[in-house]
Amino acid sequence: MNTLKAEFAAQVRAILKQIRENKALQGVVFISAKADNFIAGADINMIDHCQSAQEAETLARQGQQLMAEIQALPVPVIAAIHGACLGGGLEMALACHRRICTDDVKTVLGLPEVQLGLLPGSGGTQRLPRLVGVSTALDMILTGKQLRARQALKAGLVDDVVPQTILLEAAVELAKKERLAQRTLPVRERILAGAAGARVVISPGA
Repeated sequence: MNTLKAEFAAQVRAILKQIRENKALQGVVFISAKADNFIAGADINMIDHCQSAQEAETLARQGQQLMAEIQALPVPVIAAIHGACLGGGLEMALACHRRICTDDVKTVLGLPEVQLGLLPGSGGTQRLPRLVGVSTALDMILTGKQLRARQALKAGLVDDVVPQTILLEAAVELAKKERLAQRTLPVRERILAGAAGARVVISPGA
């Protein structure tokens, strides 16, 4: 099962640096090699190991920075989701420019950590309402409600739902379309120009 761990941060940051420096790159697709999950969330043990509020805040800031770096990448970034996309996994998908998921019964999206008394601390509380609206976002954030693929599509959380067999192909095609759109307006400017993007910037909150 894929989970986010603090020790992965340096590796991810190094990969993001390579992506930024690769001028020939046309797009990025995040997809899991696991059979039944995208990212099932952050490793809860990370929270248990925090000895103080300051350590917990540092951990949250680290997550926020990584998500901000993903969102700021200069090429289209697509989350190709199959299986559980929960907690930190959903926050990572939210940081991507577009999301596509499979129509499999295993595919669910949500923020279940709130049921453990944990706040989605990597920008999810700000990015989610910009996609699905305040009402749906509050329902998910306050209750831990999870959405199936078609529900996520209807809510605006994902851009398309496809069979698992063509997930990667569909994600690559979506990245190509986004790249073509960049010729008239870059990804960052299109995000900021959206009705939701005109609201509060991500950095001040979780």
